[in-house]
Amino acid sequence: MPKIESHDQRKPTDILLIAGILLIAINLRPALASVGPLVEDIRQATNLSSTLLGLLTTLPLMAFCVISTLTPLFTRRFGIGGTLLGAMALLTLGITIRSIDWVPALYLGTLLLGIAIAFGNVLLPGLTKRNFASNSGFITSLYSSTMAIGAALAAGVSIPLAYNLDLGWRGSLGIWAIPALIAFFIWIPQLSRLKKSRSNRSYVDAMRKLSGSRLAWQVALFMGFQSFTFYIILAWLPAILQSRGYDASFSGWMLSLSQATGILGSLVVPIFAGKRKDQRGIVWFLSALEMLGLIGLLLPQLGWVEIWVTFIGFILGGTFGLSLLFIVQHSQDAESATELSGMAQSIGYFVAATGPIIFGSIFDLTANWEYPFILLFLAAIFKLISGLGAGKPT
Repeated sequence: MPKIESHDQRKPTDILLIAGILLIAINLRPALASVGPLVEDIRQATNLSSTLLGLLTTLPLMAFCVISTLTPLFTRRFGIGGTLLGAMALLTLGITIRSIDWVPALYLGTLLLGIAIAFGNVLLPGLTKRNFASNSGFITSLYSSTMAIGAALAAGVSIPLAYNLDLGWRGSLGIWAIPALIAFFIWIPQLSRLKKSRSNRSYVDAMRKLSGSRLAWQVALFMGFQSFTFYIILAWLPAILQSRGYDASFSGWMLSLSQATGILGSLVVPIFAGKRKDQRGIVWFLSALEMLGLIGLLLPQLGWVEIWVTFIGFILGGTFGLSLLFIVQHSQDAESATELSGMAQSIGYFVAATGPIIFGSIFDLTANWEYPFILLFLAAIFKLISGLGAGKPT
């Protein structure tokens, strides 16, 4: 294991801070990943169309888009520790509201939890840059793989929670408020350790400078097209498989498999890429493997569903970890990392937010999965182009 260097005695010990980062990370995906396996149950209970069901995935992404670019303003006022503490409280509240037996609450809670997750998404690269700059690949792999673990767990147990424990789909979604509440209380001690930093830089000037940077746009678009595909798979993979005759349990576990192999991708790729100045070869390899996985998933007559899902999951986990590593590597300090993270995730999730709802709308219009799959192939091409720019040594 790489040696973790401490900065000074006023900051939290490395072990406590890493534990805190991982605790936040594991809460950033279950509220989203638990929806996909339950889509058909939600449809039957609410009579919502595929387009409106897609909105359950799109709403958080819209929140990511808006909140990500504003996060540096919150950290300047409340500090990273205070902002993350508030995010865990909001996440708990949003998940709880979403489980209320009322359709508007379903969407209100989804929006609130999306806002909370946005703060965590943006701030973890900043923490990594500030405290573990010399080990950025290793720390990025740790928390990105932890996020994937949370997603895999949620995707896999959603159906058993709803049926085997007789919680129903609302209870299955609502149970994820418990780990968020635990994270809230355990994160409280971090407030005294993570002091608010002072900045003389203008937030507006920083955003203006970033918006004129070609590299910043390449990082943002790489993250955007990665997330575009990720959230389409998250929202629609179970429905695709069920339409081909697989039962709900198998389809849910296939989504869980994609998230589980994503753990391996998000663990291995950042470590491997972090040791290199030029990541373009890695981008080429991941893009080729993604195309192969999409072709296999598109053509049901090929069989081997588990193989194609494994490929896609590994790639999505790997490219997500790589996009976070790009943010850390192309930043000078923690503040610039937070600013670049905010811009990249704001633009990136704006791209991603269109995915699930457009994918569902195309299927509603055509009743054929081949047409919405065109979106996934286009996203893979655009991700390759932006990734080659972001991975180029500077």
